[in-house]
Amino acid sequence: MTSAATRSFRPRSFRLGRYRGLIIALIVFALLLLLNNMMSPGPMSYFEFSFMSTGGATLAIAAAGQTLVILTGGFDLSAGAVISLVNVLLATNMPDTPMGIFLWSLAGIGVGMVIGAFNGLFIAFFRLQPIVVTLSTMFITQGLTLLVLDKPGGMVPAGLSEALVYDAIPNVLPMPVVVLGILILLWLWLKNTRFGTSVYAIGSDMDAARAQGIRVRWVQFMVYVLAGGCYGFAGVFVSAQTGAGDPLVGNSMLLQVFGAVVVGGTVLGGGRGGAVGSIVGAYILMIVVNILLVLNVSAYYSTITEGCILILAVMAGALGRNAPAARGLRRFFSRLKARNAGMLPGQGSRPAQRLVLPGIGGGRVAGALPPFTVRHAETIRYALPAYVCFVLVVLMTQFVTGNALFHGGYYNSLLVLSSFLLVLALGQGTVILTGGLDLSVPWTIALCGILLAGIVNGQNGPLIYTLPLVLAIGCVIGLVNGFGITMLGISPIVMTLAMNGILQGVALLYSQGTPAGFSSPLMRWFMTSKAEFVTPVVIFILLFVVAAVVLHKRTAFGRRIYALGNGERVSALSGINVNRTTMLVYTLSGFCSALVGCMLTGFSGQASLGMGDEYLLPSIAVVVVGGTLITGGRGSYVGMVGGVLLLTALQTLLAGTMLPYATRIIIFGLVVLAAVVALRERDS
Repeated sequence: MTSAATRSFRPRSFRLGRYRGLIIALIVFALLLLLNNMMSPGPMSYFEFSFMSTGGATLAIAAAGQTLVILTGGFDLSAGAVISLVNVLLATNMPDTPMGIFLWSLAGIGVGMVIGAFNGLFIAFFRLQPIVVTLSTMFITQGLTLLVLDKPGGMVPAGLSEALVYDAIPNVLPMPVVVLGILILLWLWLKNTRFGTSVYAIGSDMDAARAQGIRVRWVQFMVYVLAGGCYGFAGVFVSAQTGAGDPLVGNSMLLQVFGAVVVGGTVLGGGRGGAVGSIVGAYILMIVVNILLVLNVSAYYSTITEGCILILAVMAGALGRNAPAARGLRRFFSRLKARNAGMLPGQGSRPAQRLVLPGIGGGRVAGALPPFTVRHAETIRYALPAYVCFVLVVLMTQFVTGNALFHGGYYNSLLVLSSFLLVLALGQGTVILTGGLDLSVPWTIALCGILLAGIVNGQNGPLIYTLPLVLAIGCVIGLVNGFGITMLGISPIVMTLAMNGILQGVALLYSQGTPAGFSSPLMRWFMTSKAEFVTPVVIFILLFVVAAVVLHKRTAFGRRIYALGNGERVSALSGINVNRTTMLVYTLSGFCSALVGCMLTGFSGQASLGMGDEYLLPSIAVVVVGGTLITGGRGSYVGMVGGVLLLTALQTLLAGTMLPYATRIIIFGLVVLAAVVALRERDS
């Protein structure tokens, strides 16, 4: 009797556990809806219901596409860029005829699917990392968007709004509800097909799925195609919603998309969740923003709220005993307890033993050193191509302009323009060497630059304490990133993406949307003066490069970075404190980003919102082009310097040809992809 009862209970318990995330999301949605209704002067009207359903539909559609990707264990950073591209294409090309509206709507979805196929090709068949592929695609797509429409404009025919935004049944049923209902039905059908089962199988265990005969590569490819189709449809819907084109309309949605997916109960890493929860999660985020508006909270808090919700949702979704966040918290509190007791965890009456590997943690190999070319063969092999290409670009610049090869001013300007990426390469490159990625670089740069300009306000005196303060803030930002990644078990992509959104909100709040102040004259002199034939920053950057090379190659910290990139488990067994090293790595990245923010402020004379946006992809590009493995463990700062010189010289050459900024973005994205493809056999 007990056995039968147990058998009948377990399947039900299993089903409830399987849908726990969706159930929690629905409960939270209902509570927030009730709270929003209580704060309103009267019961929810049909107009409010229609307005709410329309307002969250674009995000819900995009989140459904992102869910497919995340269920397989991937990430797609190109979602917002695809939405923007489809929006401007429709706003500039869609004719005001029923057939034209229908065909161009299909074309918008098709554009998204083509971009998804582009992602899927490199990820599934070339076996490249989803992060770097979709990040490159994001910038390529943004460049294409700016080529189509570089500022808000155009017009979308009203017929599209009538088809997607207005009422399906007047004063009874809004059309967005019908659209989302169809999307949910399609998802429920897809989920129960063989393809849907394969998606969950790949996300749970790719090797096991392959052993079961699942064609993993084709499933991954189709997932990105379908996800791109969802982003394209989201672009069609936002066009119907706004009635005009905006090349930046999708940029702010990336953080929201990830937030909606995680809040809806889909687990980052794959294997559990679903599109229904993500759709509910999208409306949860929308209601939270509405509540803040009702409370007269500044709209600048929206990105802070979204970033915090994303972090909290990831932590809430990892409350299981064996989840990374739970393990991280247990390690953190056990260390605190052990430290208060006067010993580290695992220590008793005798000191803890450790395994020492050659070259790590003090171990040495006896015997004479091999020749220089043998000892540095790997560095030469992977760094040399960047320097060879750099020389070729300089020669091409000489041929085009006639004043590069033997012109000292060219090299001085080249080093000044390279200085920002040379500093960023140390921070971002060190993070990549450990197998991570820092997406908080853009707004760390912007916030620190805004703080510096606002405090010094054109004076040299306050620079004495402001510069160390701003650099310390950058270190704190990096430390918080490292803490979330190591102690809370949050994915580096999610943690740094959420931090970037939080920093954006902080910068907007501090500046109130209009940064004030100017750089000090001393910083201007440091970045732009040509005293003694060279700009002072050139001397600083040469010393910085030497110090960075020494840090990577001649210090225990540098050896730990490489060890960590080759495997956390082996690093821990060799006596390396993995958590401390990781936090120091992200702290270094925060410091470098803050330093670049200060340098940019000195170079331009003032700070601006978004001043760091154009440095995210280049900070990764120079690392990859310099021969560093995107998955970590192999590379050198010497190679990164070659990557910086190559891309800066290329950018200078392109600027001389009067190519638009959009074209340069596309070229950067293609260069990154080409470099990663060249390393694909060693990546896999």
